[in-house]
Amino acid sequence: MRRIKVGILGATGSVGQRFVQLLEGHPWFEFGALFASERSVGKKYREVAKWSLPSEMPEEAADMVVKSMDTIGTSTDDLALMFSALPGTIASEMEKKCAQAGYAVASNVAVHRMEKDVPLLIPEINTDHFGLIDVQKSNRGWDGFIVTNPNCSTIVMTLSLKPLMRFGLETVRVATMQAVSGAGYAGLPSMAILDNVIPYIGSEEGKMESEPLKILGTLEGSEVKNAEFTICASCHRVPVMDGHTEAIWVNFAENVSEEEVKKTFKNFTTDIKTPFAPEKPIIVRDEPDRPQPKLDRDAGHGMSISVGRIRKGQLGHEMKYIVQGHNTVRGAAGASILNAEVLVERGFI
Repeated sequence: MRRIKVGILGATGSVGQRFVQLLEGHPWFEFGALFASERSVGKKYREVAKWSLPSEMPEEAADMVVKSMDTIGTSTDDLALMFSALPGTIASEMEKKCAQAGYAVASNVAVHRMEKDVPLLIPEINTDHFGLIDVQKSNRGWDGFIVTNPNCSTIVMTLSLKPLMRFGLETVRVATMQAVSGAGYAGLPSMAILDNVIPYIGSEEGKMESEPLKILGTLEGSEVKNAEFTICASCHRVPVMDGHTEAIWVNFAENVSEEEVKKTFKNFTTDIKTPFAPEKPIIVRDEPDRPQPKLDRDAGHGMSISVGRIRKGQLGHEMKYIVQGHNTVRGAAGASILNAEVLVERGFI
């Protein structure tokens, strides 16, 4: 298979850096261009990316000259795919510009997620929503298209909810303990988070309460009919570097045992076999004090989620459990890369 040249929009930011790290040596994709703000244009990537990841900067990217996004559609004709890690303030117009110019855009940004003709994807759950791509291209007259992955905390929770839908979900309550890397490299001063918990993350609760309903909904013709259950979220930032942990309470339409829930998690499989697809999307941790970010965030190369502490609740047909996943791999750049792989596998790129 000939490797596909890709661009990264917002390559110097924290998620952009994660794209660069994860795409190094990818068997299907190769770096074609790195894009960032005008203050970085014309400089080598190593000079402008304040590298915040534990591994060294990939050599194949380090000496690339950062390009202006103004060149998109003119001097970037050898690219087929754009990964977007842009700030929300500029993402909307720039992603549209790329799609109009004929590129596939795999976006990690929130701005287009809830638009009716834009797929919001977790491939293990809703690949049928790729059907919105043709609707989008027809509606907007684009040669290219935009697909999105959900918010980081949404991905971790929703992947755990999918196998439980067989029992009839009625209500979901979630309390998150979210890592500081989710706020970006300069997102939180150390004096604000050390020895502290911050019980507010702007717009996070709304995303967790709305995005899963679209993801778990049913594609009917040219739009998705949302899943019919309610979600109540409370989101908190905690002093952990990587890995979001979530306490979840689900209330079912029927009585379900702990063993049935555990078996359902263990038996959850997927037919996706691309390079970034984890062999086991959900890993059950039987130890009473698991999952933990420090021990479990890198499961499946950071693409698996871990569940544990599965136990009966007190209200109705309630079950509660803990779920944990890597927020900048499964919850961000890795999710976009997996979406792009499935796009290639299914002939959209």
